[in-house]
Amino acid sequence: MIIAIDGPAGAGKSTVAKKISEILGYLFIDTGAIYRAITYSLIKDGIELDDREALETYLKSIDLVYTSEHIYFQGTVIDNEIRENNISSKTSDYSKNPVIRSFATNFQRKLAENNNVVMEGRDIGTVVFPNADFKFFLNASHEVRGRRRYQELKNSGKDVSLSETIEAIRTRDKNDSNRELAPLKKAADAVEIDTSNIGIDQVIDTIIEYVRMED
Repeated sequence: MIIAIDGPAGAGKSTVAKKISEILGYLFIDTGAIYRAITYSLIKDGIELDDREALETYLKSIDLVYTSEHIYFQGTVIDNEIRENNISSKTSDYSKNPVIRSFATNFQRKLAENNNVVMEGRDIGTVVFPNADFKFFLNASHEVRGRRRYQELKNSGKDVSLSETIEAIRTRDKNDSNRELAPLKKAADAVEIDTSNIGIDQVIDTIIEYVRMED
């Protein structure tokens, strides 16, 4: 079974998807982390975005492993490295590249083979798994999502501004929604859940109820 959870940055996708995977005993796939890991590896090894041939050759033999616990690059856990600002600020641009997009989509599909999965991202229900068993689209206002992201950054020791964080969310939404390749959008048959004024537990309960109604 495939449960697709899409939505913009800060809507609670990762937290919700991870908890649902734990409740159901499914594999959790964080597609944002996969794109971050690809971006990290390309930057680390000096592969330029505009060199299509080098990109294709590199990605054919990339040593990238995703598990429910960690992401490994060349045998080393890179969970923290892919969350650094220099990677976060470039991942959106890298994810627009058609070579990277194609590789990541195939990578995600292979992870789901012969597995029950909960996969979250921005194009899971529209591009990666348009025939997913269940599709959900989580959303919230820019202000709410900005405050959530701001709190996460503050808790991790980052010196950030709330207004700048909210504006960064707006910019990310604009970039993700207007890109030519696999833009952020709600699948026509997805259930939309506004998380602005409800807690994570309520969101999880709602999704679990939908899934179990079909059991």
